[in-house]
Amino acid sequence: MKLITHAGGVRSKWWAVFRRAAVAEWGELFASVRESLVRRKFAAVPLATAATALVLLFSVLQHLPGGDRLVSDIGVVKAALPLDVSLLRTPLSLYVPALDLPVWGALAQVFLVFGVAEIVLGRRLTLVVAYVCTVAGTLFARVGVALGPHHALGFPRWVAHVRDTGPSAAVVALAVVVAFRCRAWWTGGAVVLAMALEALVLPNLAGLEHLVAISAAVLIAVWVEVFGDYWPRVLTGVGAAASVAAQRRTRAVITP
Repeated sequence: MKLITHAGGVRSKWWAVFRRAAVAEWGELFASVRESLVRRKFAAVPLATAATALVLLFSVLQHLPGGDRLVSDIGVVKAALPLDVSLLRTPLSLYVPALDLPVWGALAQVFLVFGVAEIVLGRRLTLVVAYVCTVAGTLFARVGVALGPHHALGFPRWVAHVRDTGPSAAVVALAVVVAFRCRAWWTGGAVVLAMALEALVLPNLAGLEHLVAISAAVLIAVWVEVFGDYWPRVLTGVGAAASVAAQRRTRAVITP
């Protein structure tokens, strides 16, 4: 009986430690997301809903007769394509899922991560992070092909003809920025570590693009943290100064 009690006490102790750690790590994030979803439900995440619908649409479309050609013409990016064509297709390429991966995984990732990011970061910053980090990965692929297979970050020429699409780089980048914003350092570190291990175990284009996306995401997160409210403060100060000046002019006119 004592052993059972002791074991139960140990389990309770470990559960209490885990609960405190979880609250410290995810408490702010969970509270923000829960409050927004309870208050507005799906209206709180229109961007995530639209992004998930686009991934599903492109997945269905590219498996229809003639659909793969249409998707390739409007949303498939390859390093072999001219740069201007790749940049024009990049906004849609984010929503074109990989052919060799189950689409339900992409749908779940996009809805969950885009939804949390939309609530925590706001719609505008979510889009900026998603597209900037996706473009960074696209440009890195071109640089890697140009460097060639003999360079540490280079790729063989055939990689230039590999489809470079999907939301994974954007999802990873958004997860890192959200973790940075909410000070969920262990979560952010786990994402970075997982992507680094992926690049080591499976050294391919996608793995290295994920690391490039993380690097770009960290730069964006630091920039927003340091300069995010700079211009709003400047504009507020200018508005306050203009208001004071207007009041002084009014008093000068009224005073005989």
